[in-house]
Amino acid sequence: MKIAIITDDGKTISPHFGRAQYYLVVTLENGKEVSREMRPKLGHAQFSGEPHVEIPGQPHGMDPASQSRHSRMAAAIHDCRVLLACGMGMGAFQNLEGMGVTPILTNIREVDQAIAAYLNGKLEHQPERLH
Repeated sequence: MKIAIITDDGKTISPHFGRAQYYLVVTLENGKEVSREMRPKLGHAQFSGEPHVEIPGQPHGMDPASQSRHSRMAAAIHDCRVLLACGMGMGAFQNLEGMGVTPILTNIREVDQAIAAYLNGKLEHQPERLH
């Protein structure tokens, strides 16, 4: 099983999904980490020239253009089952769920601590970190 973690340095979890530069993809087998790889991640910087439209009465990132961007951001982790992040918009969250990736939002910033908590079944999803 593979899990993805949004990061800018491979050591800490980035505060926001859309602004992170990389995914750290961790492969787990029999409850243990067996490999890590950094994958480039598309983000807000690459999409700055595209339209950004908020739909009144709907959460952030629910418009069709945003959903397209979220899909392109998530394409690099199509083989992962979980994504660890410290924060993200509702549109990105729902898009990830729709492609079969379970987003877990946490206040743990250190990658190794978050992986250990996940492996021990102690990583709690904090939905209040959605915006």
